[in-house]
Amino acid sequence: MAGYVGVFVSDPWLQSQFTQVELRRLKSHFNAMKRENGGLMLADLPSKMARIKHVGENLTEQERESFLRDSYKSLEEDVDFELFLQIYLKIQAHAAARMGNTAKSSSAFVKSATSTLLHTISESEKASYVAHINSYLADDEFLKKYLPIDPSTNDLFEVSKDGVLICKLINVAVPGTIDERAINMKRMLNPWERNENHTLCLNSAKAIGCTLVNIGTQDFIEGRRHLVLGVISQIIKIQLLADLNLKKTPQLLELVDDNKDAEELMSLPPEKILLRWMNFQLKKAKYEKIVTNFSSDIKDAEAYAHLLNVLAPEYINPTTLTVKDHLERAKFVLEHAGRMGCKRYLTAKDIVEGSPNLNLAFVAHIFQHRNGLSTQTKQISFLEISPDEAQMSREERAFRFWINSLGNSSYIDNVFEDLRNGWLLLETLDKVSPGIVNWKIATKPPIKMPFRKVENCNQVVKIGKQLKFSLVNIAGNDIVQGNKKLILALEEFEISFQREGNH
Repeated sequence: MAGYVGVFVSDPWLQSQFTQVELRRLKSHFNAMKRENGGLMLADLPSKMARIKHVGENLTEQERESFLRDSYKSLEEDVDFELFLQIYLKIQAHAAARMGNTAKSSSAFVKSATSTLLHTISESEKASYVAHINSYLADDEFLKKYLPIDPSTNDLFEVSKDGVLICKLINVAVPGTIDERAINMKRMLNPWERNENHTLCLNSAKAIGCTLVNIGTQDFIEGRRHLVLGVISQIIKIQLLADLNLKKTPQLLELVDDNKDAEELMSLPPEKILLRWMNFQLKKAKYEKIVTNFSSDIKDAEAYAHLLNVLAPEYINPTTLTVKDHLERAKFVLEHAGRMGCKRYLTAKDIVEGSPNLNLAFVAHIFQHRNGLSTQTKQISFLEISPDEAQMSREERAFRFWINSLGNSSYIDNVFEDLRNGWLLLETLDKVSPGIVNWKIATKPPIKMPFRKVENCNQVVKIGKQLKFSLVNIAGNDIVQGNKKLILALEEFEISFQREGNH
């Protein structure tokens, strides 16, 4: 999947009041209302808007109708999507005022909350991420006039304001996520073009696995440092952890004994695999402690010293393990890593202070540079990929990106594993056809009883048939069992249905 086309409106101010998740949700509601009526007028909204959260819950139908009659001369006026959004904001503000709530909209509330609090950023993290950007984007034709960025200034946040740098960084982390022809790249962007870039980068960041809470396009425009740095941090983390899976690095099979253990390893998040790899190497050095995190467990730098001695014994400095002072040992560790050719993502002070983000980045870069695993890969049957499975893998990645872009309650790492309890499939169906899911009979994770998963998946199949998906000989249990072809077919129907609804 080359990228994502967001939901846009012609008024930049109106666009800025909503996140892409909100716009997608409201666009789905709007399309559903139009389909039901064969068109939409102001007179239809008081009853139809009952299904929309906030405006439906906090005002009665009569109150909504009264408000619209006071606001518009005639309720026979046709409603397009932009007018629908304007009415949504007005009614939401009216409902908030009735409840004594000063928030005019969910977006406005988020923005006011972030602007009234004092947020600090880590200068060490900023310097590390700037160095990463300077290194990986140095040859970019458009950005080279802005690079290298000086880490001692706030230039990072100024350069990020037009959205181009973040989009480019996403493509470094996961190549091909964004079609660069969709990025507006010129020296001076108008507000509309800039907003398009921000929407594109936020939507794509979510799709590759970033968790974005309380952040919208306006935060980039205003250069809110803690939020921008948080996005950059997550994108870089995804890039550094990209090789921590069996497809990219089949040598990781050295960490396990048999197929069952390998399947367990495949289900772990990259950070857990990185910790397992680190402890695997530390065992070779007879290091007795188990490293369980990238903070308190490595503050004394002893684990690092043993790890680097195993991976690059030719650069051993005997003083590293005999020195008593933790800061001095950390300095020796960084000198050792430097001789190996590893980038410095942190300082000795960051190690002894236990900075989790920078320590994770440092270990991930060591893994990328020299993982110490055998070049002889174990032959385990399920890793042998046929042409059909390769195609399936590409489709799984495309559908995973699409599902993650919808803003569901949780991010998925694997379509075949993470959808088996039916809950996220129900959330996805509710996004493409709002109000169609009967949540009263659905069970939210964690789900201990297997039959509850089957019930969720049975409802998924039932709704799919309501929406005219071609689900022949498919039962809920097929989804629970992880039938790959059936799950991919279901996702393809959902995407097609959403595209038809948006036209």
